[in-house]
Amino acid sequence: MKNRYLWFVALVSALGGLLFGYDWVVIGGAKVFYEAYFDIAQPPQQAWAMSCALVGCLVGAISSGYLSESFGRKRALLISAMVFTVSSIGTGEATTFVHFVTWRIAGGFAIGLASGLSPIYIAEIAPAAIRGRMVCLNELTIVFGILMAQVVNWLIAQPVTADVTMMQIHSSWNGQIGWRRMFEATSVPAAVFLVGLFFIPESPRWLVRKGYLDKARGVLERIGGQDYATIVLGEIRGSLLSSLSLKRESLPRKSTTRVLVIGITLAVLQQWCGINVIFNYAQDIFSSAGYALSSILFNIVITGIVMCVFTIVAIATVERLGRRLLMLSGCAGLTLVYVVLGFFYYRHVQGLPMLLLVVAAIACYAMTLAPITWVILSEIFPNEIRGTAMAISTTALWASCFLLTYTFPLLNAGLGIAGTLWIYAAICAGGYLFVYTQLPETKQRTLEEIQQSWEQ
Repeated sequence: MKNRYLWFVALVSALGGLLFGYDWVVIGGAKVFYEAYFDIAQPPQQAWAMSCALVGCLVGAISSGYLSESFGRKRALLISAMVFTVSSIGTGEATTFVHFVTWRIAGGFAIGLASGLSPIYIAEIAPAAIRGRMVCLNELTIVFGILMAQVVNWLIAQPVTADVTMMQIHSSWNGQIGWRRMFEATSVPAAVFLVGLFFIPESPRWLVRKGYLDKARGVLERIGGQDYATIVLGEIRGSLLSSLSLKRESLPRKSTTRVLVIGITLAVLQQWCGINVIFNYAQDIFSSAGYALSSILFNIVITGIVMCVFTIVAIATVERLGRRLLMLSGCAGLTLVYVVLGFFYYRHVQGLPMLLLVVAAIACYAMTLAPITWVILSEIFPNEIRGTAMAISTTALWASCFLLTYTFPLLNAGLGIAGTLWIYAAICAGGYLFVYTQLPETKQRTLEEIQQSWEQ
């Protein structure tokens, strides 16, 4: 295999994940400052400011199926890169809350596109033996983007004392300029992503479906040589012919429904396991644990480093341990951590024990549900509906993420953090049962072999 070229192509595509991670988390560090600037004090306004980007995510996810199937994976990613670049600058230059929300929704549209398209593209170019690791690369860039956002927020924000008022924050450099630079920094990797996309090929499986066999062969030969191209091209054409035959004989709807239910459920589970609220509402969570604002920003950086390290662990283990075992481990581990963490909040424990438990939850998520969900979603759907099915799953993911992000301040106000964490623990326990009873193992199998297993 010509791994150097293959990894270059995968890395460029995965830059969409980096932008996804940065744009999604940067708002957590900027939250206290833009709230002071726009005079946001009520929980519904706070929830809308944090979750409005998810409206764009939903539109982007819904659109991704049509765009990727009609124009190709690469062109759809180009649209995402262009919107990322423009929206990051627009958010930083916003002078009213309406402008801020509008540009956040635009950035969310780019996230919705990239979140589904990057793993699909990588899965469609990757050989079966390393597909899991390569799709996990997309998650690694997501968490690197998260870490980059956390570091940028920490470095940009000038020190703030614990007793500072909203009025003082509003008139400070942080409240007037600093939060803007946090958002505008996204434009740099967005521009790199945009340029890099011009140097990668279209997905060979999309090319075959559209009848561009010679172009598909050229891509496959560059990835793995002539023999590899001949074998894979034959498998792709065979799977498409098989699908056409099944359609004529009435495609088994039970298998199609089952794989869609699995994809949608795992997408929802990845969000409703609750980790994203730790990133988006880190200030509130660490404040409840007794930390001052300056310490909170540093603690957030620690969580980002942990996320990166344990995503690398996932890359190292996904082909050896398999998708199923890692998903089961993640659900069980998060259930236990949330039960204990909720109990500690209930007993008003503060300081280091709380930080360690938050780090443990993030570590567990980073090596299981975070990357492995994207691996599974990118490989379980049949070739002829992969773009559409992925769009449906990512739409469900962002819809559930919107509900998660919007409801956290309300749940926190009504039940407290302890009660909210126990709800997430119950969801993770339910996820364990679903994975155990419904999810088959897919490691070391080609996309076409996985498709045949659903048709049997």
